[in-house]
Amino acid sequence: MHIVSIEKQTVNQMPHVTFMGQIHVIDAISQVKSAVTALRTASIVGFDTETRPCFHRGERHNVALLQLSTDDHAFLFRVNKTGIPAPLKQFLEDSTHVKVGLSTPDDFHQLIRICDLQPAGFIELQQLVTRYQITDMSLQKIYAILFQHKISKNQQLSNWEAPQLTDAQQRYAAIDAWACLRIYRHLQSGQFIPEQSPYYHEAIEEQPFHK
Repeated sequence: MHIVSIEKQTVNQMPHVTFMGQIHVIDAISQVKSAVTALRTASIVGFDTETRPCFHRGERHNVALLQLSTDDHAFLFRVNKTGIPAPLKQFLEDSTHVKVGLSTPDDFHQLIRICDLQPAGFIELQQLVTRYQITDMSLQKIYAILFQHKISKNQQLSNWEAPQLTDAQQRYAAIDAWACLRIYRHLQSGQFIPEQSPYYHEAIEEQPFHK
């Protein structure tokens, strides 16, 4: 049995991903409708969320940021400030507009805590990549396998409820949603052939444990 997988050390040696598009921070309800209108012009968008990290037992935070990205525009909805207004809710529930994300059930579970949401039109990358013999399930590793670039995780544990998002936070959040879209497009294009990947190798069988 052959699989496609990559070592963490290999990923760490790769150049970092950059997002060359425009980033739009949506932190007021009045901005939501026009942002969603712009998103509806795209046939498919990338999706992700960010939540303030928990460092203490029993601590829990709601989703702070919801990202939706086209090929060249990333919209960062600060839902800790705006909630999920009707235009955004309708877009997330619209089965005719395709959204691509990774580990989306976890995102949905968190979002449903702040809004009576019934997500539709979503594609889960962790399910899709298995059709291409990719066994790595993290966004960083999947992206590295396909594009030989590293998605930096330096901002992952930053404060997503801060009064203002830093430029580094904005770039990180935009890349996570945009990368989902780029991965999906690349796989659907037929350009990725597992057998031709430098990370295609025979799976190492685990030896049975004997006492």
